[in-house]
Amino acid sequence: MGTTQPAPAVQKKICMIGAYAVGKTSLVRRFVESLFDERYQTTVGVKIDRKRLVVRHRQLNLMLWDLAGDDELQQLRISHLRGASGYILVADGTRKATLDRAIHLQQSIAGVLGPAPFVIAINKADLAEEWGIEDSAISQLAQSGWTLLRTSAKTGEGVEDLFLILAEKVLSGAIEGPFDDR
Repeated sequence: MGTTQPAPAVQKKICMIGAYAVGKTSLVRRFVESLFDERYQTTVGVKIDRKRLVVRHRQLNLMLWDLAGDDELQQLRISHLRGASGYILVADGTRKATLDRAIHLQQSIAGVLGPAPFVIAINKADLAEEWGIEDSAISQLAQSGWTLLRTSAKTGEGVEDLFLILAEKVLSGAIEGPFDDR
């Protein structure tokens, strides 16, 4: 009898997208290194990290592309999205405008990539007393089929789940949301 070889690792590109200072870099660092740093770190261009995990008994290598924050002066570089298997939109729970920006970015990304798996991280859950995003806005997006998680890069709340849920979606090909053509 022969021994079965483990399936080769699958590599998937995941992009971290959102406005400035929402915590994209901190979420990646918490997930990859289990660390958090209070100092703000501006991402210039793109920073790429790797994380290997097992999802559904399959080795999965995530290539995490942490893209520079998007605002009126620095537009998202569509070329960075090419080849992405999925993406995480990040909003800062203390700044409502960042959720509006994430929704706008999702529409732009869907226009370029077409339907692709994504999850929204509403970050900074550790600052709940300063929360600026209403539960009704979160509920409305959830009812339209989007997956949203409250996360905190500082405490680690929801971070592992965020990446695992997206990894599951990427492996299963799950696509959702109000801008889905299927």
